[in-house]
Amino acid sequence: MSKKVLIIEDNDDIREGTAEVLDLAGYETFTAKHGKIGVDLALKHLPDVILCDIMMPELDGYGVLYLLHKNPKTASIPFIFITAKTERADMRKGMEMGADDYLTKPFDDLELFKAIESRFKKRQQSAHAGITASDTETVLDEMKARGKTRTITAKQIVYVEDDEPSHLYYIVKGQVKTYKRFKDGRELSSSLYHNGDFFGYESLCNNEPYAENAATLVASEIIQIPKVDFMEYLLNYQSVSKTFISLLSGSVREKVEQMLQLAYSSVRKRVAEALLQVADKFGEDTHDTCTIKISRDDLAALVGTASETVSRMLADFKDEKLIDKTGNAINILSIDKLKKVKQ
Repeated sequence: MSKKVLIIEDNDDIREGTAEVLDLAGYETFTAKHGKIGVDLALKHLPDVILCDIMMPELDGYGVLYLLHKNPKTASIPFIFITAKTERADMRKGMEMGADDYLTKPFDDLELFKAIESRFKKRQQSAHAGITASDTETVLDEMKARGKTRTITAKQIVYVEDDEPSHLYYIVKGQVKTYKRFKDGRELSSSLYHNGDFFGYESLCNNEPYAENAATLVASEIIQIPKVDFMEYLLNYQSVSKTFISLLSGSVREKVEQMLQLAYSSVRKRVAEALLQVADKFGEDTHDTCTIKISRDDLAALVGTASETVSRMLADFKDEKLIDKTGNAINILSIDKLKKVKQ
């Protein structure tokens, strides 16, 4: 849709010449030869920006600005004065009344386009900044709609450490882990993601290669959002920026907690915390009890120990009636008691 520009100018040559230049550039223009007509056209067409001379018969530019700022329908329309008068007092008066910019006659086409596009950009940023929390999901849904949905089977790689990031990922349905793989074959899981989670954003935000691997734990439906689309929304929508700043902060906290546990917690305590982490992300809970499904190797990768050690700890927890096992499922009999497991 063409952007609408209203030109209020009593000089026929300037008015028609400016309109012609803007029409050729793809704008939709409306013209008025004095202030009263200009106010009427502004209320009728609600333009995206207004160019207005100061010295005009019947109603000058200050009067036009005053009347339009009084009306809620037109109060937020960017307003640019075009005038041959360059005295500071005139400029100060206009800015104090709420004008957004000045163009001094004679101006060239480049100055005109820069002034208009600058106002469009600032108005768009202000509109995006004003998005409320309730609107954030709508904006994120728009961003997700830019992506392509893929179904990835269980235990499949999504991306590999040191690859250049090209997408943001969103889990419609499924489970994903991120992890480091060491030269001796050991794995250390860093994060778990499930339905409704984004992942892969750290490397995109830092503009650096992936620092870890990502793989599905179960068959998953994942939306791949191109990097260019993610960066567009991140830069232009404050609500999106806030969302991912919060996610990044949470990711940092999780990694700090994980390092502290590896450094100071016993294996027993780490296995208990890993079970609680999986329960929080993937569990089917009924208040204090919960059922989770995770392989012994994946659980060991979360704990940072050998799978045989995890098996021994699970056996101890079973003897203590903290958990039970049904096939490949682990039934947590008391989340509260598991939280109180000591070193």
